[in-house]
Amino acid sequence: MNQLVAAHRTLPFGSIVRVTNLNNGKQTEVRIIDRGPFVEGRIIDLSFAAARAIDMVGTGTAPVKLEVVSGSNPTAGVFAVQIGAFSDEANADRLRDRLMETYASVTIQEIDTPNGHFYRVRVGRYATEDEAQQAATKLTQEGGFHSFVVRLDEGE
Repeated sequence: MNQLVAAHRTLPFGSIVRVTNLNNGKQTEVRIIDRGPFVEGRIIDLSFAAARAIDMVGTGTAPVKLEVVSGSNPTAGVFAVQIGAFSDEANADRLRDRLMETYASVTIQEIDTPNGHFYRVRVGRYATEDEAQQAATKLTQEGGFHSFVVRLDEGE
């Protein structure tokens, strides 16, 4: 909360990103330490310290520009499409079982967050973010899911 850190869906952990608040031009640099945001239309979750640094605390959200300053190659890695997060494991299991009828790779990632314990349902293991984005578009168009691409980190 009091460090200059952030969550991003696909940038590698440890990446340093310059965040510019497009409403006022203020900038700060943050280290990516978590995955998120898991809200449609948002691209980064900033810590309180980072939000304060670019005068975004009062508004809570703002249009921002991201520039990768350092870190490993943001295009290299393994990606998946997240289509749900449930607090009830049985709901995640039902969705996984339904999706496995159509998709070869469907997994559930169990995670503890400050907001509770969740079961994230993810489809696929894609070599590029573009491939994952194509799958996300298909899942949205054909299945009506609100999906988004995430990077799979070590151990996932």
